[in-house]
Amino acid sequence: MSPRCGTVSAMNACAANLRRLMAQHGLGVSQVADRSGLDQRTIRGVLEGAKKPHPQTIHKLAGGLGVSADELFLEPSLLIQRCLDRATNPAVDEVVSKHPDLVEGWTEADFDELYSRVGTGGGLTPQGALDAIRSMNWKQAVLRKVEVLMETGEAELVEGIVEILYRKAVQVQTS
Repeated sequence: MSPRCGTVSAMNACAANLRRLMAQHGLGVSQVADRSGLDQRTIRGVLEGAKKPHPQTIHKLAGGLGVSADELFLEPSLLIQRCLDRATNPAVDEVVSKHPDLVEGWTEADFDELYSRVGTGGGLTPQGALDAIRSMNWKQAVLRKVEVLMETGEAELVEGIVEILYRKAVQVQTS
């Protein structure tokens, strides 16, 4: 279970992740302040875990560091898993470097999902990584379309179709 924003453990995770991200990018407090538009005292306060940061502060920090706000609250065990997944799936790096356009706009969570995938007998092959990227992009495109439809007068119809397909899929899995 992940820590909840505002709890002591979440504040500690936020401080630890901020330090990690700053080190990863080679940034000091002043550079983070410049990138995020926050005051250096505010950043030091987050680093010290002195008080609960406002959601707006978290979003500015995340934006300045080029990560999602969730990245600031990741549990250390998830970071270990992330490192392991990346170390055991080198074909993903190869494919991403050859086809950066296929992962344009991807979030850290998208990459986490890709790196966590496995092929027969272990890590992905380059073709397996490419297939996984294309599959993930296709699913994301379909989900974006469904999101748009859910904001229209057709939302009830879409919900009904999804419910029918979901029941069918659940029946097949339990059979």
